[in-house]
Amino acid sequence: MKQALILAGAVAALMFSAQVAAADGKAVFDKSCKACHMAMKPKMGDKAAWAPLIAKGEAALTAAVMKGKKPMPPKGGAKSEADVKAAVEYMISQNK
Repeated sequence: MKQALILAGAVAALMFSAQVAAADGKAVFDKSCKACHMAMKPKMGDKAAWAPLIAKGEAALTAAVMKGKKPMPPKGGAKSEADVKAAVEYMISQNK
């Protein structure tokens, strides 16, 4: 019983820490994406440029960032897929 409680606590802690780490899309954007997306297309705030990308859906945008697209490197310079997903969610929210 004690082992089950420890395991449950460990799983909960890992899930919570993963959510917290991936939840800050703005921080990932500021660190990994901002320099380019403030200067190059699609620029942040250009809703017309973002509309067709947003229409493709979050999963498609995340996949494109993971793969990379010239001049954007794979993962857009982010460290993990969770960071990419958080940054994509943030950029979508700011460009709707």
